Amino acid sequence: MSNKTIKMACIHSGSERANRGYEELSEIYSFTAVEDADVIVALGGDGLLLGCLHKYLSLGIPIYGMNRGTIGFLMNEYRTDGLIERIAATREEKFRPLSVDVVTTDGSTHTALAFNEVALVRYSQQSANVCIKIDGKIRMEKLIADGVLLATPAGSTAYNLSAHGPVIPVGANILALTPISPFRPRRWRGALLPHKVTVTFENLDPVKRPLGLSADSTEITDAVNVTIREAAESAVCVLFDKGHSLEERIINEQFTG
Repeated sequence: MSNKTIKMACIHSGSERANRGYEELSEIYSFTAVEDADVIVALGGDGLLLGCLHKYLSLGIPIYGMNRGTIGFLMNEYRTDGLIERIAATREEKFRPLSVDVVTTDGSTHTALAFNEVALVRYSQQSANVCIKIDGKIRMEKLIADGVLLATPAGSTAYNLSAHGPVIPVGANILALTPISPFRPRRWRGALLPHKVTVTFENLDPVKRPLGLSADSTEITDAVNVTIREAAESAVCVLFDKGHSLEERIINEQFTG
């Protein structure tokens, strides 16, 4: 991307830090409407980046995030100097979402996309009883747990990490299948799966043990059958500074107590 032709749009999370960053940048650079931009500059945290991936998916515009939030694991360092040159020198990563098809207890069907993870979780006092299939083959007849999730590399440092799932480098063609507080099998800690598999979760007792599904910000109650596959055609390009410490941070997360 030539730095002479880059048209930038800038959005922010609305927090005090993000708003202040927007004001600082606006004094230096001219921003255009999102629909006319070559790149979207997003000021905030990982949550804002996730929201941008969904909101602007259909536009196919690369997103360059700068951290004005808290953790900002997927964000670049916030600086006001040389922004156009920084963007021109970035490296690209394709964030491929998961496509979710859900059948609920009343027989209705729902669809969603998830760039982070798809989580199936109990919302009663009863534990979840879930059958797990990979490409149509039963791999676990009954998981007894609080739930189960499937995470992308981008989402592996979110809910997946808090559930003791593995951290996956961004760009790796792997998905993390992670149980949430498993009771049986007690020692099963999940699996790493090729990104092109189709994963199916089946609620074995939907009447007594109702389950809710979340796909990023989309929530669906009374899920009975959940089918998940990668939606490579909906990939979004996220831009990172070449000196971005994402790889180092991913390594550090795996050695932090």
